Amino acid sequence: MLGSVPPLPQQSQRSPFGGHMVVCGDDALAQRLAGELRYVYGERVTLVLPPGRDTHRPELPLTGRGRAAALFGRMSQAMNRTAGTGPAGATGDGDTNAGVEAVRILEAAEPSDEIFEEAGVGSAAALALVYDDDERNIRGALTARRLNPRLRLVIRLYNRKLGQYLETLLDQAAAVAAPEFDRSALDTSTTVLSDADTVAPALAASALTGSSKVIQAEGLLLHAAERTPPQDGRIADPGLCTLALLSSTAHDPAGTEGSDSSGDDGPLLLPDERQVAAATGRGTIVLEAVSRAGPAGPPPRMGGRGAPLGQFFSPRLRWSALGVGLAVLGLAIASTLTTGDDPLHAAYLTLLDLFAMGDPAIGDPSARQVIQLLSGVAGLMLLPLLVAGVLEAFGSLRTASSLRRPPRGLSGHVVLLGLGKIGTRVLVRLRELGIPVVCVEDDPDARGIPVARRLHVPVVLGDVTQEGVLEAAKIQRARALLALTSADTTNLEAALYARSVKPDLRVTLRLFEDEFATAVYRTLRTAHPQALTRSRSVTHLAAPSFAVAMMGRQILGAIPVERKVMLFAAIEVAGHPQLEGRTVEQAFRAGAWRVLALDATPPEDRRPDLTAPAPTSPDRPSNLVWDLHPGYVLRPQGRVVIAATRRGLAELLRRRRPVAPRP
Repeated sequence: MLGSVPPLPQQSQRSPFGGHMVVCGDDALAQRLAGELRYVYGERVTLVLPPGRDTHRPELPLTGRGRAAALFGRMSQAMNRTAGTGPAGATGDGDTNAGVEAVRILEAAEPSDEIFEEAGVGSAAALALVYDDDERNIRGALTARRLNPRLRLVIRLYNRKLGQYLETLLDQAAAVAAPEFDRSALDTSTTVLSDADTVAPALAASALTGSSKVIQAEGLLLHAAERTPPQDGRIADPGLCTLALLSSTAHDPAGTEGSDSSGDDGPLLLPDERQVAAATGRGTIVLEAVSRAGPAGPPPRMGGRGAPLGQFFSPRLRWSALGVGLAVLGLAIASTLTTGDDPLHAAYLTLLDLFAMGDPAIGDPSARQVIQLLSGVAGLMLLPLLVAGVLEAFGSLRTASSLRRPPRGLSGHVVLLGLGKIGTRVLVRLRELGIPVVCVEDDPDARGIPVARRLHVPVVLGDVTQEGVLEAAKIQRARALLALTSADTTNLEAALYARSVKPDLRVTLRLFEDEFATAVYRTLRTAHPQALTRSRSVTHLAAPSFAVAMMGRQILGAIPVERKVMLFAAIEVAGHPQLEGRTVEQAFRAGAWRVLALDATPPEDRRPDLTAPAPTSPDRPSNLVWDLHPGYVLRPQGRVVIAATRRGLAELLRRRRPVAPRP
């Protein structure tokens, strides 16, 4: 759940971003988030990590000082290389990160009063609790709210409903502890996010043909699509507008996906018209369409062509029943035509003959006698059919709680490896889109097993690295493979084996290390130039949303552009000199941000969260205006939806002028 967080009134004596920030966690997301705040937003950050190896997850790599320092060093070098390097990277804040001090790292097994005091939570502007354990995050949030009622909290929770209740509880606790607080401000002082929910749309989109990407806001769906480079040196169709230019080598056999450290060879986010015109032969990501979001319906079932009966009866039995029914109908019609009897009476006599309940047709016309004999034969066929139906229904009811096997003729599906937190959310997203899925999981007690059972999704239980497991998932007839386990080597081994079975398979791997992901991507592209390969890092996709939440704003969505991330956010025009009083054309900053839409809702009626479905109807259309004229002047009372780079959004948030509170 995302929220828009204005500065609390009690913090007006200082910049809302002037205090330091604290990040507590036990995995890569905490490290990536701390680096994002330090090297993109220029914040002073204290990172609290468990000492040595996580006792709850012994298979995780070490999360101590060494790995964190290495990660921060790589991020710092990448940010310094990309800051101020030409028009695409000229956000105007490249020097703010030069010579910044490293992230302060503390070690503690649990978030407690003592470690919070040492980290300075009492005077901090924001605290992020991103442990992999929901219970640990909740305990830390309750402690931190007691120590500092003014603290902005960003909490990582997988349980959506619990997150909503927790937000309300913590805001009420702050109101009780500080009665002078503005109640409207308290509604946005706690933000609960799920990294799984944040990255699931992007991972699901990577498995679909055309790499479609969808952002939802105010009841509308923003569709972005990847366009392949045109031939003969032409420019790709820009759609409504061009959001990004892909790397010039991304579609070469030995090409590689660009990242923040790729420089001029990497993808170009939010290019201007001159850059688009010069980018002949390069792939693009364009804003393709804006459509109205319909009501969310139940995901379609995968149990055969006829939905409810498919849960209990096999296709062969259903076809047999249909044949018997057609035979009975034909006999009833023949009886009507030959005897001249009323159709209803003829059907009644046919059913009596079928169940051997009628009198022999002695002395009746020959046609009637023949029909009675044929009805008896049909009745003989009906008896084993009824027995088979009873046995199948009994077996289906007995195994209703068991996992389904992949249907025999299944094809065009997505094979999903791993049903952990991320895999489960991606599974739900794919089923919402109506995409057939087959899951592979080696743990019968994995988090996503009950979800797969509820959605009637086939699951193959077994180690994906063992021979025959992917074949059982019908990998040879699949459209794509999503390898989303927590082990990089397992994902890589599964992808390589799947490619040996089906060379043109579309593959997306979940990989953490950028250098390793680049090497894997390049090798797979060289060996299989006609197949599409993608590598994605969950922490890389999720960290920007958590960082922006700590800065007191909301992210509508994030889409991957190769190994970069483009953000979509709702921004109040007031207090931003880069937007206020400027036209839409003047407010555009190449490589930093671009105004896409205007929220025409009066300020007093605006909802703080644009990500929630709006109650739109033909009588109440959405108030988001997407076809803004380039000469439209942005007024202080307006709110706009922008596409932005991470550094561009950081500049907008960092330079915001204090705005007087509304009366």
